[in-house]
Amino acid sequence: MHFSSALARFRPAVLCLALAAALESGNAWAGEPFVLKDIRVEGLQRTDAGTVFASLPFRIGDTYNDEKGAAALRALFATGLFKDVRIDIDTGVVIVIVEERSIVASLDFVGLKEFDKDQLTKSLKDFGIGEGLPFDKALADRAEQELKRQYLTRSLYGAEVVTTVTPQERNRVNVTFTVTEGSAAKIRELRVFGNKAFAEAELTGLFELSIGGWLTWYTKADRYSRSKLNADLETLRSFYLNRGYLEFAVTSTQVAISPDKQEISITINVEEGQPYTVTAVTLEGEYLGKEEDFKTLVAVKPGEPYRAETVTNTTRAFVERFGTFGYAFARVEPRTDIDRAKGRVAVALVADPQRRVYVRRINVAGNSRTRDEVVRREFRQFESGWYDGAKIKLSRDRVDRLGYFKDVAIDSAEVPTAQDQVDLTINVTEKPTGNLLLGAGYSSADKLSITASIRQDNVFGSGNYLGLELNTSKSTRTISLSTVDPYFTIDGVSRALELYYRTSRPVNSQGEQYELVTPGGSIRFGIPFSEYDTVFLGIGAEQTEIRGDVNLPANYFNYRYAFGAYSLSVPITLGWSRDARDSAIAPSAGRYMRLNLEWGIAGDTRYARANAQAQQYIPIGPKFSLGLNAEIGWGLGLQGRPYPVFKNFYGGGLGTVRAFDQGSLGPPDVLGGYIGGNRRLNLNSELYVPVPGSGNDRSLRLFGYVDVGNVWGEWESVTLQSLRASAGIGLSWISPVGPLKLSWGAPLSQQPGDRIQRLQFQIGSAF
Repeated sequence: MHFSSALARFRPAVLCLALAAALESGNAWAGEPFVLKDIRVEGLQRTDAGTVFASLPFRIGDTYNDEKGAAALRALFATGLFKDVRIDIDTGVVIVIVEERSIVASLDFVGLKEFDKDQLTKSLKDFGIGEGLPFDKALADRAEQELKRQYLTRSLYGAEVVTTVTPQERNRVNVTFTVTEGSAAKIRELRVFGNKAFAEAELTGLFELSIGGWLTWYTKADRYSRSKLNADLETLRSFYLNRGYLEFAVTSTQVAISPDKQEISITINVEEGQPYTVTAVTLEGEYLGKEEDFKTLVAVKPGEPYRAETVTNTTRAFVERFGTFGYAFARVEPRTDIDRAKGRVAVALVADPQRRVYVRRINVAGNSRTRDEVVRREFRQFESGWYDGAKIKLSRDRVDRLGYFKDVAIDSAEVPTAQDQVDLTINVTEKPTGNLLLGAGYSSADKLSITASIRQDNVFGSGNYLGLELNTSKSTRTISLSTVDPYFTIDGVSRALELYYRTSRPVNSQGEQYELVTPGGSIRFGIPFSEYDTVFLGIGAEQTEIRGDVNLPANYFNYRYAFGAYSLSVPITLGWSRDARDSAIAPSAGRYMRLNLEWGIAGDTRYARANAQAQQYIPIGPKFSLGLNAEIGWGLGLQGRPYPVFKNFYGGGLGTVRAFDQGSLGPPDVLGGYIGGNRRLNLNSELYVPVPGSGNDRSLRLFGYVDVGNVWGEWESVTLQSLRASAGIGLSWISPVGPLKLSWGAPLSQQPGDRIQRLQFQIGSAF
């Protein structure tokens, strides 16, 4: 809620009326000037007399006249503390008589549901209405009207607000805003007229506004909003312009509300015009002798329908390319030559690079906590270097990916004394980077689990990470302490340290009366090889104890018999990752790849373990997207020793092959327990669709999936016949407690003895 502009406009009017009333009092004028003998103040109850004396433009011994009296009245009214002020004169003595405003003893809201009470109270206090402040009836009335207007923006057209002022003792008042919100007006009709090339249902399906559905209670898409309607009209205009309708126009829009203020009808009238086909694309203006370079950026193709989005993307690419050559203020204007008779259009891209500039200074603003160097070390544009738009954009993205700031923006300003210089200012808005988490989760595999963590992503503004995490799930219990220094060296090499203590039980084991206990620690360095590729190198040491005898799988029993209950491992790790997805939580486009290698070089184990993963997200139209995932894991023993059974891969359930019981794939133990295997393959595909009625909300999506994969033991053959497959549907929701994935499916390929679990869910699950 923002009442500042309205209240600021109203306050001067109140003061002027009060001042005029005071000036009409004949006692305010003394006539001939005289020397002040004394000054008295009458009528004060709470206000300190010093506040009054400090506002007066005269003192004892000064010469008093009419101008000073008028100035005194203006100054006292301007304090906002007094409802009435007058000045009497008595034989050289000025008597200031005041009537104080009432003080707000309490401010309350009754019936408020749509808005947050505490936020509204704070907003009102910032603008003069709050507990302990002088009461101003005019401001309260204005606030009441503004609150009604805010309800209109949320389709609550029947909302009523009544302000009640209750006098209390000692010149105090209680102010209560009583709200009758009523029910929100719903969109019952949304029509488009004048369309011929496209069906009305297709056009209204583009809109965020809708006539309602079974999920609109969550999305509120059936509530009218002028800003949403304007956005939908722009979506409609873009839809036509991207299909060659250059002369498309929205001729009128009518919004009608029913007499009971509960239903809204929206009518949109359009003129489509005719579609145009591009016949030629030419470059005009100055291109620095690099026309062939710029032609490679042209996405507009002759023979295709004119698409405004493609033209805009091309001009933007041109401007960015000029920026890489130091031309920060380049302009590229598309001009169209329309042939209406033949439905053709020729596009000319006219460029004016203007002047080349270099960066004189780079400033950092808004970082009240984070040190300047944490921001500056992410910059790829240097001071005293030629302006490079690509490096500046990359710098902004790198600062944004730090995760320390709500907003990151880079502004450029010309240097007044030099036309070939600019100053850059990176404006950041700090956000809390510490996190104290206490929570509980439930999954079909782990049942009830408790999690707790204390972490700080930006310790003392240094950019370092420090965290303590605790997990008490059924299958894995962990306590770990970790720290990351992203700039361990000035070249951007990161260093990660971790100490942990893990207790794990293989999922679905018989009796679950044995466990693997693994304390350990590791150090890892991340070496950036490009702006997008990082190579990781590390070493660790851990000791695994096989505890328990009841229902202990034969593989674990044999391993413990041969090598003892305790096994010390000293693995070297080597990894690589590249993440080019548009979102790490709910991606719809881009690619993610990673490779991790682990080599046990010392201790009681000798093994090698590799895990590779690739994900590709392909957008299909404005609302659909296809996700593909491939993951392969392989482990083997070295130097004549077997592969450690506690390093096995597991498969089945969410993240691998759904519809099969969690961790149940692979060769079973002779006692029936699931022990995994040294090889694993997962192939997953998901088609994401928006939930009906939710618009294009990526935080809540339906999906259909097909999974293929399995886990193999060391002596098993990997064959197509041994693969398991499943298909089904599911729901993906970015919930307040983390990403939630719910799936229901059925096996397409299974073998006798496989355990099926059709319904599975997990909070925070992977692909």
